[in-house]
Amino acid sequence: MKFPLYLPGREDSKNDNCKILAGDIGGTKTHIGWFVSKDGGVELLNERVYPSMEYASFSDILREFIRDNKYEAPDRICIGVSGPVINGKVITTNLPWSLDSALLQQEFRTERVDLINDLEATAYGLAGIDDEFLVSIYSGCKNMKGNVAILAPGTGLGEAGLFWDGEFLRPFATEGGHSEFSPRNNLEVEFYQFLMQIYGIVSWEHVISGPGLFNIYRFLRDIKKHEEPAWLTQRFEEDDPAAVINHTALRELHPACTLAMEMFVDFMAREAANLVLKLKATGGLLLGGGIPPKIYSFLNKDKFHSSFVMSDKMEHLLKDIPIKMILNSRTALEGAAFYGAYSR
Repeated sequence: MKFPLYLPGREDSKNDNCKILAGDIGGTKTHIGWFVSKDGGVELLNERVYPSMEYASFSDILREFIRDNKYEAPDRICIGVSGPVINGKVITTNLPWSLDSALLQQEFRTERVDLINDLEATAYGLAGIDDEFLVSIYSGCKNMKGNVAILAPGTGLGEAGLFWDGEFLRPFATEGGHSEFSPRNNLEVEFYQFLMQIYGIVSWEHVISGPGLFNIYRFLRDIKKHEEPAWLTQRFEEDDPAAVINHTALRELHPACTLAMEMFVDFMAREAANLVLKLKATGGLLLGGGIPPKIYSFLNKDKFHSSFVMSDKMEHLLKDIPIKMILNSRTALEGAAFYGAYSR
């Protein structure tokens, strides 16, 4: 499946052999890669993953990466960042960092620095993605054209779109993950009230993310009084709670974890439908981020799709939408490299 991304610089030979330092900043980890551009593509020569919270600033990570690999200044830098980029500046959503493209350009002595949203970077990564890294969840109508939506739950909830101009797909960022969550039934009203006591304003990110999955489980445990065995309490103390819930649900070891995962999948399908409808994404829905590949067995079931197509008036549109999952964990990193090399 090929995505005709709008990258006008791919046809210009002057963009060959550029050294590009690309990054993908997430709340949990920051992925850095050293690329070289050639023949409209990008080649990854070196990469490293850093624990984001262990660094005071993003510049500290870049300096360490360049120093450890004895690199000279790159020709271009492009970073996908979790947060809204405004006029070349961004305050990260889930980290205590602020980035400024002009200051980074001055510090690292490079010809150009681009900051783009991390989901926008994911969208640009589709320029080079192989079919083996796209798994079909629902085939839909294969001949549909139009806008494309991306929903990507991980540490937070990322949402983006690709506008179809009749010839190319043009990625754009959104901050839809921070729009307000809406309950549908009495149980979900109780869940909403539980979250409101914690957060005040309840966003979809509080529900569809790693912390969101634990929020669902905590509601079932603390409000609906599902018992938690001692072995599960210990697992939560030793490991990431979302990973524990997923592992436990997959093996059907505890009913509250299974129910939490089923609710999570239902919420994810509903917000995916919201995004598709708002963007009129007849070209398809892509599921990205760190969570979907880990819960594939839950997503590849009728329940996810039946929740996705449920609508008061738009079931006929939603049932034709193809749904695919992105498996390549480097998609956002490669997308940042593509943008740095060929965006202009």
